[in-house]
Amino acid sequence: MKRGFGNASTPSASPAKPRSKPLKRPSQARAIFTVEAIYEAFVRIWLREGWTSLTTRAVALEAGVAIGTLYDYFPSKEAMLSGYVRYGIECLLARLDREVVQPTDLSWQARVERLLEVCCNPPEPDRSMFGYELIQLEYKIAERKHQARAYEELASKWREVFAACHDLPHQPAAQIIDAWLTSVWGGRRYYLTAQLSAEQQRVWLAEMKGMLVQRVGQASNCDPAKSIQN
Repeated sequence: MKRGFGNASTPSASPAKPRSKPLKRPSQARAIFTVEAIYEAFVRIWLREGWTSLTTRAVALEAGVAIGTLYDYFPSKEAMLSGYVRYGIECLLARLDREVVQPTDLSWQARVERLLEVCCNPPEPDRSMFGYELIQLEYKIAERKHQARAYEELASKWREVFAACHDLPHQPAAQIIDAWLTSVWGGRRYYLTAQLSAEQQRVWLAEMKGMLVQRVGQASNCDPAKSIQN
């Protein structure tokens, strides 16, 4: 059909949107090792060269895996980002369980301080899992249901932490624990977004530890139902 006045033009085909989710999760030890190597290479290139310069081929080359092997799991760099975020959440939950929930020799004060330390001051390379660069790219992969799932997983782990504080006179209510998590995690995201200095972050974390320990002490010395009302 001729194009021109009076003739409907054919809309141009838009490029296919790259698949933004991993194709599968590794289950065997060798596959887990391979995927972790891919994540490590992915992060190195991303932080060194930027998101725009990152390609699946470059990641495969740096990780020392065949490009076909990478594509078995990740059809695009967006899929790698999505998988890396899920991997980061699982690593954080595992570390909280190992270092904060499971120890039996911690006072509740020490447990609360360690909770904040693990959540807000992770060592390298874990710091990149929830750093400024990742927050800037969340819009590419995160849907509301993903955010809600991550929040509920983290809130559940925080409740486990307080359940492990057997020396507290009273357990704080779940709603109160969730409110503490929201305050802490929201503050952490904001100082990352604002790119505060290391010293500002250190002062913020010290204040959060003191404030939360004080608030937990107050909440544990009163009826949990009343603490929610107040």
